[in-house]
Amino acid sequence: MSIALWIIATVIVAAALIYKRASLLLFSVGMVAMFAIGNVLEIVGPVLWTILAVILVPINLAPVRLNLLTKPILKAYRKVMPEMSDTERDALEAGTVWWDGDLFSGDPDWKKLLDVPKAELTAEEQEFLDGPCEEVCKMLDDWEVTHELTDMPEHVWQYLKEKKFFAMIIKKEYGGLEFSAYAQSRVLQKLAGVSTVLASTVGVPNSLGPGELLQHYGTKEQQDHYLPRLASGDEIPCFALTSPEAGSDAGAIPDSGVVCKGEWNGEEIVGIKLNFNKRYITLAPVATVLGLAFKMYDPDGLIGEEEELGITCALIPRDTKGVEIGRRHFPLNVPFQNGPIRGNDVFVPLDYIIGGQKNAGKGWRMLVECLSVGRSITLPSNSAGGIKSIALATGAYSRIRRQFKLPIGKMEGVEEPMARLAGNAYLMDAVTTLSTKGIDLGEKPGVIGAIAKYHMTEKLRACMDDAMDVHGGKGICLGPNNYLGRGYQGVPVAITVEGANILTRNMMIYGQGAIRCHPYVLKEMEASAEQGPEALKKFDNALFGHIGFAASNFMRSVFYGFGGHRLSSVPVSGPARKYYQQMNRFSANMALLSDVAMGVLGGSLKRKERVSARLGDMLSYLYIGSAILKRFHDEGQIKEDLPLMHWAMQDTLHKLQEAQLSMLDNFGGVGSVMRAIMFPLGRIAKRPSDKNDHKIARMLMSPNDVRTRLGKGQFLSPEGHFGFLEETLQNVIAAEPLYDKVCKAAGKRFSFTQLDQIGAKGKELGVLSDDEVALLEKAEEGRLRTINVDDFAPEDLLAGKAAFDYALKNLKESDAA
Repeated sequence: MSIALWIIATVIVAAALIYKRASLLLFSVGMVAMFAIGNVLEIVGPVLWTILAVILVPINLAPVRLNLLTKPILKAYRKVMPEMSDTERDALEAGTVWWDGDLFSGDPDWKKLLDVPKAELTAEEQEFLDGPCEEVCKMLDDWEVTHELTDMPEHVWQYLKEKKFFAMIIKKEYGGLEFSAYAQSRVLQKLAGVSTVLASTVGVPNSLGPGELLQHYGTKEQQDHYLPRLASGDEIPCFALTSPEAGSDAGAIPDSGVVCKGEWNGEEIVGIKLNFNKRYITLAPVATVLGLAFKMYDPDGLIGEEEELGITCALIPRDTKGVEIGRRHFPLNVPFQNGPIRGNDVFVPLDYIIGGQKNAGKGWRMLVECLSVGRSITLPSNSAGGIKSIALATGAYSRIRRQFKLPIGKMEGVEEPMARLAGNAYLMDAVTTLSTKGIDLGEKPGVIGAIAKYHMTEKLRACMDDAMDVHGGKGICLGPNNYLGRGYQGVPVAITVEGANILTRNMMIYGQGAIRCHPYVLKEMEASAEQGPEALKKFDNALFGHIGFAASNFMRSVFYGFGGHRLSSVPVSGPARKYYQQMNRFSANMALLSDVAMGVLGGSLKRKERVSARLGDMLSYLYIGSAILKRFHDEGQIKEDLPLMHWAMQDTLHKLQEAQLSMLDNFGGVGSVMRAIMFPLGRIAKRPSDKNDHKIARMLMSPNDVRTRLGKGQFLSPEGHFGFLEETLQNVIAAEPLYDKVCKAAGKRFSFTQLDQIGAKGKELGVLSDDEVALLEKAEEGRLRTINVDDFAPEDLLAGKAAFDYALKNLKESDAA
């Protein structure tokens, strides 16, 4: 063997061992073996053996490694790492790491994902969807809610209470429904297709709020008192966290609770004097019990030695003296009950603290644990449900509405937004399904919750724009027959609440993900915060594990960059296989880029929000892609669904690729080097093709099994807008051959309008039966209702004081007459 061949063989063996993440000992044995072969071949002599020994001996002998390498690195690490606040620490320690950890590893275990049981409803949950959920959708008139009443009618409120819509999370032992997270998501999706107000009203009590907090942290007395009353609807809860001075930075709330003595029911007790000013609180105007977050202080040491106890959560009855409540905010013409809460010197007993006095100061951890669950369910589900319904509606409208003598959906320019609507509906349903299934498996996925909240609400924004573009004037003229306008107006609400999206993308997703999901970073941070020999050993284990991890991802990125991802092992075959393999490549790239960013920027990475945002995008798109592949697998890899799966994966992988390239292009010389490593042959992920867009648009315009699966679970009863559109779509399609028959018999090509007159003409020519004429008349009635928009007498649009003044003026004029 020549020297060149031996060198090549040694490099290959070293690279393979690093790629496979071999232990330090196994790697060292492999190198010694290759040097031994070189020695036999008289290639390796004393000099090379000496170099190898100088490298391997120090890192394999623990005492030498600890003192020579690890100790100085730990010293430097402690200097560059910023201190972590208590709120940051609580946020990091709360919740769990699930599939997001696999994605961060650079080597996802796809079998683990595919082995996750398919999300399914129980018979009881399905019965609720088909029964009470269907019924309340029929009861609600969204125009009445948003324009006339600025609230849901009393009979709807009563129905929601009686059927326990506010008690989906409450256990059956307290009278609740105890539904799975997946079932809650399906309920919210259905409601969101009818009314944003309805979905928001039901979603909030089942998300972060007194019910959730009481079940996890409440005392037995609190649970026994409040949970049955919440389940029955006798109590309406809200949770007050956000303050004028602290929105997304919830940890900075100025609201205070000072431990002091005061009078309660005629006796002097030790309690809490609360002063607070909250806003944006959903259900506050109608709530009977308030969950309140505040910073607790004990300046006189009445309950302990600690003066500043930290964020605390308490339950305050609405009628408590000093509580100001009842006024409303008016969020963008989507008038769900939302308003401010204020309190001045509100004195309450210590046992109002959720969980009692022992939970004083533990509120922030309680909140972040519960919020990770609620954030994964409510807003992502509302977004997905809204877009599922709107995708079907847009497909139907684009077939019914004609311009230039053909359905507008057949125009190439319209096909593009329609494909985005259908593709995103498929994608968003996949994400909510996987996320809620994780919760049902016992996970509290903080990072995944942030991903789902941010990306689903952003996709809602983009999809609503697409739907409005296709509908044109039909979308912008509000009225009883407009099924888009209020949803379009309300999009920024979803963008803003539960952590503003700018904050969520730039700070939360990667800020939590880099530390929680990375297999070694948190261990390094924890070890560096300790002192003594054990801390050094812990840091050593984490450090050299991290080095091996980074080296492995480097090798994977190099190998995959030259097309090696096509050889990576995945547990599936067929059309989805290539996407799993591309995900392997991008996962390795993301893991390596994360380590490079942390290595180059150190503690300042925390302040480099655009770098953090792009790394967060990478993790997010990897998760979204996983959800799409999981859905396609769980549904049996249906061939007819391929256009939707292809669109969703291609759009996701292209955005993932561009996030990586965008980071590299803005990372200076290091970025240029890394780009040469990761993308030596250029881009690999393409946008969805025009041909695939065409297939999806045509699918969306006609009733078929794919379209039915896309809108599964939504409210499509003829009593609602979307059910009427579905019925009209079928009638218009059935009318087309009858129209052709009449045109042929008359020897003239009529316009596809006034179908009732065409029916009469067909009857006159003797080519249509009475039933066929009736069908054309019904199709024309539906067609006109679909394309027309509402108009009003000027006085009908008056509201509030203006409407009152107008009525008073008419009354005076009537009396005068």
